[in-house]
Amino acid sequence: MKYLGENMLKRIFDVLVSLISILLLAPVFIVVSLLIVMKDGFPVLYSQKRVGLKGKEFEMLKFRSMVKNADQVGPHFTSSTDSRITPIGRMLRKTSIDELPQLINVLLGHMSLVGPRPNVMKQFCEYLPSDWDKRNLVKPGITGIAQISGRSNCTFEERLQYDLSYVENKSFFLDIKIMLLTVFAVVNKKGTN
Repeated sequence: MKYLGENMLKRIFDVLVSLISILLLAPVFIVVSLLIVMKDGFPVLYSQKRVGLKGKEFEMLKFRSMVKNADQVGPHFTSSTDSRITPIGRMLRKTSIDELPQLINVLLGHMSLVGPRPNVMKQFCEYLPSDWDKRNLVKPGITGIAQISGRSNCTFEERLQYDLSYVENKSFFLDIKIMLLTVFAVVNKKGTN
């Protein structure tokens, strides 16, 4: 029963915070959309199949920060020096603004505000099956322990340990702590890739 109550509280919190955030950030969504169109044309949003709760795939949204055919000309991961990132995209990534459309994924129930970052299916082979399954016992999040503990500088092994630690210790209060630390990290310009 406690687990059910925690999940319900988390979902209500996710919906309220994402809805309020979308409303308050509507001017940012409009300005960013216009900048992307003016500098690099359509589409404004980038959608990619990601792995969610219990291994079910969904379309994750981001502001497009890379060239239009980035999936065809490079790997599934990026680095800060990736030549596929557009000039506007560099700014969006540095400030994590490119992640804002994932608030829509949260409203739709594909993601949570806090959880392990969603993988692409290609990454399955990088994990032990038991670690992959355990990591997918919770909804993926916009932010998580790995994002506040090292961001893109974490090794794969470190990110995995942070993600598994979140699954084992998840709670509403841990989510609040991670969200506050995420705001601190973004304000201090430690953007994520």
